[in-house]
Amino acid sequence: MSYNNIKIFQMTMEDFSNIKHILLHDFDDFWNVQTFEEELKNENSYYLVAKIDNTIIGFAGMKIILDEADIMNIATRKDSRNLGIGSIMLEKLISIAKERGIKKLMLEVNEKNINAIHLYKKFNFEEISTRKKYYDNMYDAIIMQKFL
Repeated sequence: MSYNNIKIFQMTMEDFSNIKHILLHDFDDFWNVQTFEEELKNENSYYLVAKIDNTIIGFAGMKIILDEADIMNIATRKDSRNLGIGSIMLEKLISIAKERGIKKLMLEVNEKNINAIHLYKKFNFEEISTRKKYYDNMYDAIIMQKFL
């Protein structure tokens, strides 16, 4: 797969239908399918997909609340990692947030997800606090923010 062939689109319900049967197998650290579907239907949420040749290889989303947004998830298919897809999707979410007048982006990330933490720091997110034992009642969530 070539980095140049990655295209980003706003996620549709058809996109969701095309990937819902592989969510738990091909993407990890993910919510359940029903929660994701409800999130997509929320008028305050914005989701995008990364595609190569019409195949969805990643998705990312945020929930907008007034002039702030929470990044809900950034997920890349296991067989499509290390191509810069997460960076492309995060860059696009930041761009969309700026267009919509968002002043601050927030997120939480599992302390064990070192790759995601590095990604967010690369985009100048700062660690502001932790939630103890948030993930599986074992791992801390690191709360990060970025002012736009």
